[in-house]
Amino acid sequence: MATQQSATATGKTSDYYRTSDIPNRFENPDWFQGYGGKNQHPMYRTSAATYGAKKPSVHTMPTSFHCRSQKFSEHLGKCGMYRNHSLNTALDNSKV
Repeated sequence: MATQQSATATGKTSDYYRTSDIPNRFENPDWFQGYGGKNQHPMYRTSAATYGAKKPSVHTMPTSFHCRSQKFSEHLGKCGMYRNHSLNTALDNSKV
């Protein structure tokens, strides 16, 4: 008789799926608690809030991770953001 895996399986993601170079936070879903601490008014509740309130399992964690380069942001951090020095045409509220 085969046993079914629980939807809330615990353990490492790599124990259930083939993973490729994922961060530890994706390898260990038990580290996350979900975002369901605050009650929402039923009229304003969204399906995204319902999904985010659930604790992740190994079956909902990503099995691969592809990071992006931070080269552009690092450059802006060194030299600063662009600032527009053109003519200011806004009204000054103190003189109105």
